[in-house]
Amino acid sequence: MELKLLEANGKIGEAITASAEVFEREYNEALVHQIVVAYQANARSGNRAQKDREQVHHTTKKPWKQKGTGRARAGMSSSPLWRGGGRIFPNSPEENFSHKVNKKMYRAGMRSIFSQLAREGRLNVVDSFNLEAPKTKLLAEKVKAMGLDSVLIILDKVDENLYLAARNLHKVSIVEAQHADPLSLVHFQNILVGKAAIAQIEEMLK
Repeated sequence: MELKLLEANGKIGEAITASAEVFEREYNEALVHQIVVAYQANARSGNRAQKDREQVHHTTKKPWKQKGTGRARAGMSSSPLWRGGGRIFPNSPEENFSHKVNKKMYRAGMRSIFSQLAREGRLNVVDSFNLEAPKTKLLAEKVKAMGLDSVLIILDKVDENLYLAARNLHKVSIVEAQHADPLSLVHFQNILVGKAAIAQIEEMLK
């Protein structure tokens, strides 16, 4: 499998050879959807909480007498049928939203995503990617010169200059190869992978 090598001026250079096992697989939409949903679910903190009828602030006094008023019977204002009453099945902070995804499924899904990106021409390789100073303007100019707008940059190692420069660009994200996730891969319009990071990705997903 050959991947396009993108130069600093935005021109396409010589193609590099990559593993067909990782970058030339069939696209499995159902599997990709499953691992993206699982990634989002596993990122949830589960900190929402609701009160049941025992926890809401209320009086235990009967609102009105049982008979003779013409209204429905009512025992106390904490009833879930009343406004301000407790929930019948409240959400608790300990609620677990995590989805289990086997390693084999996750790797197959990531291979499917990388392969589809390569087929669509959204995956490019760069020989090296660095900055002389931690300046957001320098990074923005460099990305613009390469003809990229929304881009995820995957490198073997992210130095401090790149980390600091990318923090204020909402359409640019820089991660190390081991931290590349399925949600970011499908979210960004373009993926730029460092030459050294290709070998790391192939090793992780083989």
